[in-house]
Amino acid sequence: MSEIWEIYALKYAERNTRTRADSFLNDDHPSLPHGMDYFVWVLDNGQRQILVDTGYDKAEAKRRGRPILRDPTEALHAIDLQADQIDTVILTHLHYDHAGGLDRYPAATFHVQPIEMAFATGPCMCEPDVRMPFTADHVCELVQHLYAGRVHYNAAEAQVAPGVTVHLVGGHSQGLQVVRVQTAKGPVCLASDAAHYYENFERGLLFPIVVDPHDMTAGFKKIVDLAGDPSRVIPGHDPLVRDRFDAYGSSGFVFKLA
Repeated sequence: MSEIWEIYALKYAERNTRTRADSFLNDDHPSLPHGMDYFVWVLDNGQRQILVDTGYDKAEAKRRGRPILRDPTEALHAIDLQADQIDTVILTHLHYDHAGGLDRYPAATFHVQPIEMAFATGPCMCEPDVRMPFTADHVCELVQHLYAGRVHYNAAEAQVAPGVTVHLVGGHSQGLQVVRVQTAKGPVCLASDAAHYYENFERGLLFPIVVDPHDMTAGFKKIVDLAGDPSRVIPGHDPLVRDRFDAYGSSGFVFKLA
């Protein structure tokens, strides 16, 4: 199996009614508009595809009053991929916008940090503010997949496939893991919510949803170290990704990162 992968970012939702106060703690211009994009990512080495995160679906969008442009499983069609073809899903963490619709992937094994599962089912979920980014149905689906033998608990640093490794960062959620991918352009770090935006790691700005500020700050350095170059760090929600990378195909919502 090839150790060199291509990476595609598939945009499935956006929120353009936010401000910088929603994105950064102690920002100098908190009232300025600051949009957010939502992506899932596909890794492809020509023989196999790996999905990184599953996004949220229309039902979740309705429950939370969060707009959605397309179901993530439908977005896969733009790169000629069907959800039932996916045999490996890496869940960076279990917040609603990263771990929804797990029942849509009947052939998949789900890779997650054990500390994230413990966090999402443990006493911290008694606190409403901590519980808010999680959806009980999503977590219960993952528990069901666990009992069906379809969950793989990763070590803090682990290989998922040749050229694809995961690394525990924490900070935003206790078991947040990032994904390092070997590409023809060098290693790329899919930071997910270890850095929602470029500004998070470029300026050291904390995102307001934070379980451990120290881990989040340390994570900014770690994701750059994993990539070897800040230009190869891909934040989880930044609309600037669409400016810095070329669109792929004719859909208008798929971007080739490497």
